[in-house]
Amino acid sequence: MDAVTLAELRKPRAYPAVSVLMPTHRAAPGNRQDPIRLRNLLAEARRRLYADDRVPADAADHVVRGLERAADGVDLRHAADGLVLFAAPDGEHHAFAIDQPVDERVIVDGGFATRDLVAAFTRTPRYWLLTLSDQRTRLWDGRGDELTERAAGGFPVEPEPLDEVASGHRSRRAAGSGDEPQRRAMRDVAAALDRVLARDDRPLIVAGVTRHQAFFDEVAGPHVRVAGRVDGSLEGASPSTLIEAARPALAAYEDLREVGVLSELEAARGIDRYAAGLCDVVRLVEQGRGEHLVVERGYYAPAIRGDGGLVPVDGRPGVLHGADVVDDVVDHVIETTLEYGGEVTFVSDGFLVDHDRIALVTRF
Repeated sequence: MDAVTLAELRKPRAYPAVSVLMPTHRAAPGNRQDPIRLRNLLAEARRRLYADDRVPADAADHVVRGLERAADGVDLRHAADGLVLFAAPDGEHHAFAIDQPVDERVIVDGGFATRDLVAAFTRTPRYWLLTLSDQRTRLWDGRGDELTERAAGGFPVEPEPLDEVASGHRSRRAAGSGDEPQRRAMRDVAAALDRVLARDDRPLIVAGVTRHQAFFDEVAGPHVRVAGRVDGSLEGASPSTLIEAARPALAAYEDLREVGVLSELEAARGIDRYAAGLCDVVRLVEQGRGEHLVVERGYYAPAIRGDGGLVPVDGRPGVLHGADVVDDVVDHVIETTLEYGGEVTFVSDGFLVDHDRIALVTRF
């Protein structure tokens, strides 16, 4: 899932758009009950759809089939912490495994329940790792401590095919060509990378020997922002090796980024476009005034909605229950900021100790 997909999922749908959310387990014995729980939730969704007088029978059929197709694509033997299924009357359906628990529920509404997806997407550190090589240039999708190769959108990029020669053997088109084949390959890399970043802009770590990095910098141009570099060839390295190799560069990038965020907050304070603390931030964000929300990554807080707005309370999300309970007001603030077109930045726990763990740069 990328930012564009998430934005599309958050748009209104024709009623009934159904969301099925279920906590899942990564290992036994908990995961043995997951298939049963999923069947029960699908049965509940089916019952609610066919009992709803607002839902024509054919629309209910389409949504039920969409949920079943979404569920069929899920392998609960390799589950994450939460499962989210969506289906709409036009046949649209989706399945997402996310790395955070969700409350078990079925929601029938005029749109998908994306809050848990937003929370998982925004709270998980994400980056791209580009590994340059003579044999094959790969792009890796980094999400927290997981790294998977992206085999789409033009990646991986391989050098030109070998030329046929008169003897019937194959040889590289290198005679007299100098470095131009390498430059051509790097131009393909840069073009494919531009398309990926246009859809999902993240910090980019570039790994490779000095010669390959120089070719990449030559063709990529100044608009490609490199967050960090790893020197040396990593061709054939395992994902775990790549993660360890990229970790220092990512840590250095995060340190610089957090210093920049602090400077931005202090500048906003000086021109009276600053707020800190959950109560003030909630109020301003719900007014649509949030331009840049900065929050510690591990900050969660339940709240109760009253006549005066949201009132944060002590405890962890999921402890309180009731119609007026907002399970995590921090996630509510994040989603509301995004709805109004604002930016959200996460920083390390303890970094905003002087800002009561959450701060906001306002539009006015």
